[in-house]
Amino acid sequence: MKITLAQISPKLNRSNLDEICKIIKKNSNYSDLIVFPELSLNGYLLQDKLYEDAWDLNELDELKILSLDVDIAIGGAIRDKKSFRNSALYFSKGKLLSSHNKVHLPNYGMFEEARYFKAGDKFESFLSSYGKVFMLICEDLWHESVQNDLKLENPDLIIVLVASPARGFSDKGLEIENQWLSIIKTVSNECKSKLIFVNRVGFEDGLGFWGGSCILDKNANIMHKLPHFKELVQTFDV
Repeated sequence: MKITLAQISPKLNRSNLDEICKIIKKNSNYSDLIVFPELSLNGYLLQDKLYEDAWDLNELDELKILSLDVDIAIGGAIRDKKSFRNSALYFSKGKLLSSHNKVHLPNYGMFEEARYFKAGDKFESFLSSYGKVFMLICEDLWHESVQNDLKLENPDLIIVLVASPARGFSDKGLEIENQWLSIIKTVSNECKSKLIFVNRVGFEDGLGFWGGSCILDKNANIMHKLPHFKELVQTFDV
């Protein structure tokens, strides 16, 4: 299986869709699955821009068409009647195969997602051409109850879409990265599942996102990893 990590730097506007489609078209002949970060269709610090920039699902038909050639996992702000969702979408074979609405919305410190988004209320796996998949968004994976659900689901592949700002610089490296690595290695090992972690890069209103996207094997070993702070799209044979 060939997996493409799209460690991109989304802008705070709707132009991201055009850029994302270019990336997919460029890599579709070399990849089976392309994974983008959390809110990559919109940028992270949307706040009141949600009312202008959130997507209706029928506006993303181009992604359905592109998924005839390659599976696509992508994050975006999705309009749900009068509410907005921080969603992870999985397109395959010309249709939206599955979607997950972020359940655990952070609302502390630099984060205020719960102020603007409506939380999801469930986690569920789905079947793709590459086995049983469990898809989550960022903070969802920090909760022990979710990790327990994952062990019960026993997926073949775990996909984690992330928008994690850099914080906790020290001589031992980036503290937030060390915390993330501890979580994803524990989850991968306990579930005996391959895990795809895709974090964005770039800056928004003082927040710098660190990247470090990676793929873990079933024994929680890092097979492939992208660098910090660098926008990069790269395909790996897994």
